[in-house]
Amino acid sequence: MSVNSAAPAAVSELKARQVLPDQPEILTTTVGSYPVPEWLVSAPSETALQDATRVVFDTQRQAGIDLPTDGELYRFDINHPETNGMIEYFVRPLGGTRTHFGRSETEAFRAKQTMGFRAKPAAVVDASLSEGTLDLLSDCVRAASVAGGPFKFTLTSPYMLARTLLDNHYPDFEALLMGLSQVLGEQMAGLPCACIQIDEANIPGNPSDGPLAARAINTVLDRVDPDTEKAVHFCFGNYGGQVIQGGTWKDLVEFLNALHTDHLVLELAHRPAEDLEALKEVDSRIKLGIGVIDIKVNHIETADEVAARIEAAEKTLGPGRIGFVHPDCGFWMLKRSVADQKIAALAKGRDLYLGKTNPS
Repeated sequence: MSVNSAAPAAVSELKARQVLPDQPEILTTTVGSYPVPEWLVSAPSETALQDATRVVFDTQRQAGIDLPTDGELYRFDINHPETNGMIEYFVRPLGGTRTHFGRSETEAFRAKQTMGFRAKPAAVVDASLSEGTLDLLSDCVRAASVAGGPFKFTLTSPYMLARTLLDNHYPDFEALLMGLSQVLGEQMAGLPCACIQIDEANIPGNPSDGPLAARAINTVLDRVDPDTEKAVHFCFGNYGGQVIQGGTWKDLVEFLNALHTDHLVLELAHRPAEDLEALKEVDSRIKLGIGVIDIKVNHIETADEVAARIEAAEKTLGPGRIGFVHPDCGFWMLKRSVADQKIAALAKGRDLYLGKTNPS
């Protein structure tokens, strides 16, 4: 199927195939990114991208992942390796922005000191934000056409995106953020996927902004189709295998409970044990996704290690609270050989744990 010529009927047919699995009781999933294959980098084309996306899906399904992601290969930006294109892909197409600026605007952005890992803004906002050429439907259709079953589609949180912008138009940060949230929300309708996940790696270090960030994220979540699972992923940053944000899950519980989400996707394998205890206070209406694979190290977890992490989490949180297990974050900074082995360990560990708790 041509991505650019997919008819509404064809999109509806793809959407009808996207039903979230209801078994087993704890599903395996990945978070988003996957290492870009070298052959795609050396000879990029639409056909090669589609083939590579098929490989990413097949790798996960053959390993036993219930809800895979598309690998986000179409977002990779070699000029912004610190964020894998998760920022520029969303903000640069937007109407009302520009990406060419000089010294004075670069210095104005640095003076804000809101993003320590960025020296320059992702874009400058000169007018009211609009969709411009942003088209999440086309990329979701590409993925759905080769997914081979239900999958998860991801987008970066409006809060994180807004903090990368230099605003010359809106009266304050809140107005900028809510304008951006409206634009992203308008992209949500009809996406042919089983689950939509919003990624936020900045609020864990800025819990005081929780109420504002929750409003913005909920603006997007509320526009997701009712039959599509809604997820929000949080981590404490992953740049060169380093933690970027300070903070704890305890500081974020009130914020997490304010989200209009079905489940959370949380970094925990690389976190202190007490963070798990804090999650007991998350509202029972929200299923918990537990990170059991550490993506900041090259160590390949064994099935026993993964099963033990799930067991410890369920013992702390109580039966029925864990809906998903997954890596802490995306895999793009790792070698494919390491990522693939970690994916396989995730599925084997989940199966081992469920086999122990539900012996035949």
